[in-house]
Amino acid sequence: MAQCLKGIIGIGLLVLLVWPSYSVEANTFTLEQLQEQLQGLRENYIKFKQDTQTKYDHLEAKERLLEEKVGRLEQELRSEKETIQRLLAAGNNNTPRTCHEIHDNDPSLASGMYWIDPDGQGVGDAPISVFCDMSTGSTVISHDSESPMEVDHCPDPGCYSRAINYNVTSIRQLAALAEMSAECRQSIQYDCNFAPLEFSNVAYSWWNDRDGNAQYFWAGSDSSAHTCQCDIDGDCADSTVKCNCDSMAPVQLSDSGVIRAKEILPVTRLNFGRTQLDTSSGVHTLGRFECSGQVSESGMTSSCQDLWRKGHTLSGLYSIMGMAMIETVYCDFAKLPTDSGFQTWIGYADVKSSPTYFHVQRNTTFNETLVPIPFDWELLNVGGAMNLTSGIFSAPVEGRYFFSFTALGLYPGSSVLQACQIRLYKNGVYIGRTYSDEISTAGQYETLSLQLTLNLDKGDQVWVAIASATSGASLTATYTIFNGFLLEEDISPSVEMLRLI
Repeated sequence: MAQCLKGIIGIGLLVLLVWPSYSVEANTFTLEQLQEQLQGLRENYIKFKQDTQTKYDHLEAKERLLEEKVGRLEQELRSEKETIQRLLAAGNNNTPRTCHEIHDNDPSLASGMYWIDPDGQGVGDAPISVFCDMSTGSTVISHDSESPMEVDHCPDPGCYSRAINYNVTSIRQLAALAEMSAECRQSIQYDCNFAPLEFSNVAYSWWNDRDGNAQYFWAGSDSSAHTCQCDIDGDCADSTVKCNCDSMAPVQLSDSGVIRAKEILPVTRLNFGRTQLDTSSGVHTLGRFECSGQVSESGMTSSCQDLWRKGHTLSGLYSIMGMAMIETVYCDFAKLPTDSGFQTWIGYADVKSSPTYFHVQRNTTFNETLVPIPFDWELLNVGGAMNLTSGIFSAPVEGRYFFSFTALGLYPGSSVLQACQIRLYKNGVYIGRTYSDEISTAGQYETLSLQLTLNLDKGDQVWVAIASATSGASLTATYTIFNGFLLEEDISPSVEMLRLI
């Protein structure tokens, strides 16, 4: 329509140009009449042109409105389609968490777009649509900055900055994908000419990770220092710098590498600077975010992250394997493993493979030295670790045990000091003792008491004995009592056995 109107205007102009070429002598019109007609034509042309321009502007505005309306309708259609697909994916209790999981379930599937829910079914953000490369089982996320893009001319650090917009609705889901995957990577290339990434210890360029933190490494996974792939390979154009672009050589250079720090990927923004010279140039190319493999958890669960990776989504209290004991933790599966408060430690769980406790006593006096004190009466002996006849306790499992011994010593009347020393032995070596003495012309009683908490290995032996006693001193009947019990079992040896099976 616009082209048609422009053509009509052109014809009018052609008439005006041709008109003066007619001979005055060949016509009966006077000069004044011709001038009047010419003036009339000019006025008609101006009016025609104005009317035509008005119609053109009206049609152009109408065309823009129609284009905008079509665009809105297309966007609404896409949004409704995505909403329906998300609802279908969310309603499916078997929504996979990675493309690797889809590939493992059916290796015959073709590569294409699939719905996954990395942060867990029914929690966190809605499922996302991703490209699954079924030749490798990799999850691929595209973005709006994959083509080579020229950096503006500007002098300051990071004066050129471009946000990276991924084709998913949730960056949180990408963080969850990285946590679930065995490895993640993202390639990056910077073609430069007098455009250093770093110069004179000043960083002019960096990228931001998924948490918005500035990162200065351009390859590998070591985020502690500025580096590029040529530094890793040891073949930079200038051996005194870490990146080719940093050499400032008067030639076209390039730094390219693959960032593999999955705990901070993907890249969310690129920043470059020091390209103010007419001869300066910088072109960045950022690859897609790709993750492959899947972290597998087997054996004893040792954290909320293990439970999350196994597919648990219901927040609550869970028992996990600590260093040597079962621990109770609260897992908030509405968060990611990297979020604060994802796991809260509650305390230890009293888990014992077998209960062990005893209470024994003597019913007769005893005065033998340097031999384990035997006992006559067994009030309790759960686990059977205490041998009354020998007086020896044998630890059934590794752990921490508590022991208590009490006795009433009888000392005959004497003008000299009477005494008795009791010792507790572990595998023949005494590790605790108690002592009492008395001097009196009449017989006297004195209490002896001993309590100890010990770390024992399985099979360790514990007993009590009279280490020394003066003549006539003895332990009275019914007051000589020995008891003990398992406080905490170290279950790590049992767990290690399970891991080896």
